[in-house]
Amino acid sequence: MSVDDERYEYRVLTLARGVSRGEARQLLTEHAEYGRWELARVALYMGGTRKVWLRRRIMRVQRSF
Repeated sequence: MSVDDERYEYRVLTLARGVSRGEARQLLTEHAEYGRWELARVALYMGGTRKVWLRRRIMRVQRSF
């Protein structure tokens, strides 16, 4: 387990071949604005499928007495 794995949580989205760039941008923008996700990695596969890795920082809350 790397240091990044401890500080971030990840979500993987798979976008089908028929999803336009505009639709993909809209989807990623919504995740960024409302879920506080940031783009970590994108992979384009043969056939046009895209896999997108999003990450966000894990907030550890310290208990106070």
